[in-house]
Amino acid sequence: MSKFSKIIKALIATTAIGVLSVASAQAKDFRIGLITPPPHIWTKAAGAFGAELKKESGGKHTVTVFPSRQLGNEAQMLQQLQTGGLDMAFLTIAEVSNRASDFGAFYAPYMVKDIAGAAKLLRSNVARAMLKQLPKKVGVVGMGYGSAGLRQIVTRDAVDSLAGLNGKKIRITPFEPIKDFYNLIGTAPTPMPLPAVYDAIANGQVDAIDMDLELIWKLKYTEHAKTVILSNHMMFPMVGLVSAKVWAGLGKDDRAMISKLMAKHLDSTIDSYVAGEAKFLAEVKKTGIDVKMVDRSFFGDKINAWNDIWSKKSSALEALRAEAAK
Repeated sequence: MSKFSKIIKALIATTAIGVLSVASAQAKDFRIGLITPPPHIWTKAAGAFGAELKKESGGKHTVTVFPSRQLGNEAQMLQQLQTGGLDMAFLTIAEVSNRASDFGAFYAPYMVKDIAGAAKLLRSNVARAMLKQLPKKVGVVGMGYGSAGLRQIVTRDAVDSLAGLNGKKIRITPFEPIKDFYNLIGTAPTPMPLPAVYDAIANGQVDAIDMDLELIWKLKYTEHAKTVILSNHMMFPMVGLVSAKVWAGLGKDDRAMISKLMAKHLDSTIDSYVAGEAKFLAEVKKTGIDVKMVDRSFFGDKINAWNDIWSKKSSALEALRAEAAK
């Protein structure tokens, strides 16, 4: 073999080793964080996404799911996404709205009539277009939306009117749109992580909680409450995120695969709540708790007051309202 042939052979071998090294480096065990417990619809969707990604990638990529705030609260997980310390997360839009105020518009009271209306809005082109601002503003890439059920109010004492909530400490998710809402109706909004809520309402640390029907039933909040104000006053979206730094290191095919599969399983959560909301309500009623059905009029002029505040904070409010009105 000539000296030239030996050089060519060595170059080919070196190149092959390099290609294998790159392929190996791209194989990844992604970490995805959530605040929800293992039985929750969001956590199950994250697990299903991981299982399908492993299958579609031929075992190249795997996903380890960290539920129940194992990696920190949502603010901490979002910081980890920004630095690339965390690969992915399913977060409430609440936390995202703390950094990109346009997203606070999703919490407009009575923007949608029911859970089916929430589903249509989250799947709209208007909602999807809002994700484009996330890489620049927040340092993450939005894959799509999921959802929990509409929000209700659970109270330790019997409540028949809005006046009955005056001055009450009510557990909320810590973000501005819902804080503004409960300040306007005269309560004392009290931020609190999900794992602390059961004990808080049991021992009187809070007088009421803002929650969806699924968790009201599954986490047995009715054991220490007398009233569920079935208001359906607000939707509660979730967004699937990938760290922008992690995303930048992925190849085109991997990006396409992750985008498709995560969007699919995020969307499945919306279907789960559309199908399950009636069942969750039936289970809550079985507990014997007083379920008081109310509508927008229960809150008087406070809804318009919220809209006045947030029309100045979110440029997306009117576009979302117009889309919801369709």
